[in-house]
Amino acid sequence: MKFALAQINSTTTVADNLDKVRDYTNRAAEAGAEFVVFPEATMSAFGPGLRDVAEANTESWRSEMTQLAAEAGITVIVGEFATSGEKVINLLAVYTPEGEREDYAKIHLYDAFGFKESDTVVPGEDPVVIDLAGESVGLTLCYDIRFPKLYAEISRRGAKLAIVSASWGAGKGKVEQWETLARARALDSNMFVAAIGQADPEVSGVEVPKKGPTGVGHSLVSDPFGHVISSLGGEEALEVVEVDLAVADKAAEAIPVLANAKLGY
Repeated sequence: MKFALAQINSTTTVADNLDKVRDYTNRAAEAGAEFVVFPEATMSAFGPGLRDVAEANTESWRSEMTQLAAEAGITVIVGEFATSGEKVINLLAVYTPEGEREDYAKIHLYDAFGFKESDTVVPGEDPVVIDLAGESVGLTLCYDIRFPKLYAEISRRGAKLAIVSASWGAGKGKVEQWETLARARALDSNMFVAAIGQADPEVSGVEVPKKGPTGVGHSLVSDPFGHVISSLGGEEALEVVEVDLAVADKAAEAIPVLANAKLGY
């Protein structure tokens, strides 16, 4: 399986974000990727007025993503928002070249480190595993990565790769936490984990809202044995990765953590 990680910084200007998604998607297609993954909140960075942004742009954004996937000939996986009452839903959406669309609604909301996502976002309820390039792939978002039971459930549903798309909050030790959590979820669920985050605006120079989680970069792919097979720094970048998902079966045979699990895990 060959895919691309598009580590970008989105802003609150949806049109600019769309241009960047087009650019990175076309570059991923030219590199031979079967799909490209963008961070959480790619449609618009977290910030004030998120519901208004979603209400004004969701329909046109989805139309543009559908057209882009068809024209580029690869699947586009991207963080976006939709309205739900007076709040929004935080989604990881999948657009295929055939015009199909699926999405996952973030289950675990980021009410931590002084930020309260639940003030503006409605939580999802159900894990999602999709068919992607003939393989089962699980979808997750950001804070989900701190909850191993979700990844165990995705693995039990047949996924050999979990995607976690994030807009990780900066702070002391946060890069180390991000990297550790991605490798841990790979180890304790016998899956590859592709962890794609917003770039670090301090490195990229992109102006983003001052409050809220706006990215630390350091996207990575971990194999099911916890080995990092690809990683980025803080800059905006496109990384094309090729993995052999059969390694997930080897990991499950060598370290059958899910088969051996107790206490409801």
